[in-house]
Amino acid sequence: MTDLTPRPVRDSQSEMTELVLPNDTNPLHGLLGGRLMHWMDIAAAMAAHRHSRHYVVTASVDHLDFVCTARVGNFVVLRSSVNRAFHTSMEIGVKVWVENYLANTRTHISSAYMTFVAVDSSGRPVPVPPVVPETDEEKQRYEDAGRRREHRLAERELQRARSV
Repeated sequence: MTDLTPRPVRDSQSEMTELVLPNDTNPLHGLLGGRLMHWMDIAAAMAAHRHSRHYVVTASVDHLDFVCTARVGNFVVLRSSVNRAFHTSMEIGVKVWVENYLANTRTHISSAYMTFVAVDSSGRPVPVPPVVPETDEEKQRYEDAGRRREHRLAERELQRARSV
């Protein structure tokens, strides 16, 4: 049985730190975009797991920018939390910084909104509990997530109409 008791955003908050190693970089010694996307997917999945208490799968990734790069030896710090839960899906916000511990600097390098769906052991979608935003920032992200979802659904409908 699924526990659908509403949960606060703070219950889903996750943070992970990765050390950029030579195998994570391109020939210019900058962090590979695909590696960063992989880490962001894991960070978002952690928040989705914590909120839903189920297996989760990535459904979509909204706009993703690479603001600057990370280099070998830098730390990459990823923070994630559930912005809003719908019936079986959740929007997760992920924000990423590069930390240069020698220079004592931390710079924002990327952010994304990722949609995850909670599934059972057979891969079938299952309901998720509502999220309870508590702070003003969480309430704003909650409202914004609803608008982004409406936009995603309208875009999906437009794609379907074009393919007919």
